[in-house]
Amino acid sequence: MISVTKLLFARSYFGDTLRYTKSAHKMRDGASEGMGPVVVWNSTKTCNLKCRHCYMMSEDKKYSGELSTEEAKNFIADLADFHAPALLFSGGEPLIRKDFFELAEYAANKGVRPTLSTNGVLITRDVARRIKDIGVGYVGVSLDGLEDVNDKFRGVKGAYEKAMAGIENCVAVGQRVGLRFTVNRHNIEELNNIFDFIERENINRVCFYHLVYSGRGNAMMDEDITGEESRAAMNVIIKRSRDFEERGLEKEILTVDNHADGVYIYLKLLKEGDTVGAARVKELLQDNGGNRSGIAFAEVDPFGYVHADQFTQHYTFGNVREEKFKDIWTKPKHPILQGLKDRKPLLKGRCAKCKYLSWCNGNFRTRAEAKTGDFWESDPACYLTDEEIGIN
Repeated sequence: MISVTKLLFARSYFGDTLRYTKSAHKMRDGASEGMGPVVVWNSTKTCNLKCRHCYMMSEDKKYSGELSTEEAKNFIADLADFHAPALLFSGGEPLIRKDFFELAEYAANKGVRPTLSTNGVLITRDVARRIKDIGVGYVGVSLDGLEDVNDKFRGVKGAYEKAMAGIENCVAVGQRVGLRFTVNRHNIEELNNIFDFIERENINRVCFYHLVYSGRGNAMMDEDITGEESRAAMNVIIKRSRDFEERGLEKEILTVDNHADGVYIYLKLLKEGDTVGAARVKELLQDNGGNRSGIAFAEVDPFGYVHADQFTQHYTFGNVREEKFKDIWTKPKHPILQGLKDRKPLLKGRCAKCKYLSWCNGNFRTRAEAKTGDFWESDPACYLTDEEIGIN
């Protein structure tokens, strides 16, 4: 994740304490000194929507073999022993699990901060209160545009209206809530509308995701935005973030799954003559070290298998039913996990030659593999020019 808010305005939220510590870029097995990784747990594959870009390829049906409540608690206890700072409950749709509240509360009591990634359609007022009462730190609701655009992507008519109700219920009970918006060719024109929306609805946070070619998202590879469109999107995000800041509206703005965004902000500040701001961004990006899938970020799927992140489930490193998560993570047997922990010598193409490699760490490997067939090739979503990255 790239915190636009942190880079531009030096304002910190919970995640920034993990991303931008001085030791972050030196870690091999966790987010920071003395910590394990942030873990996303796709707690079920079942989903009540049919999203076009779903990396899980979820359907509205029951899947056999998912972790039981007891197995999930053992897994969470292992994360607590490893000092994992946060557990993101994702899916499918995690609120479909009847034991969600029990497990999220168990994580909170164990000192692992529970967060929730949801489509929002099941969040009634009572559900929102329960989420807040058990100590869920943040609820991220997936929304890919306003009504017509969103429902087209979600594959279910009325999904937008129900998600809106879920967001409103979170706001009403004081639960921290934000949007998760995946940018693509069909919704890039919605960016300004999304900023208007989060202001109007008093939403705390928005994460703008770059498309990753995984699961059903593979079929959308040709529907990704171009490099020029990425730059234009970043200009909108920066402009509107600055507008919020100038008007005293405290909103956490992030971009996700493309570390070129941080370098772009740095270069933009230099071009604007803001050398002080650019120096701050440079220090923060160096501290962070770029993409840390397989290091500071991990994913466990519904069946207990451990992966580098939620988009790289075709590489499996072990199963929490058979081994402790910490042992799987810190004693890597798979060459991909071993490589991710020290990837710079393995990278190829533009990534290998880029002068900002230590800030980006090769960006997103799954996209590179989907496009080229080589896990260590250049990420095709890097929109920085050869001249900007110093290879001309």
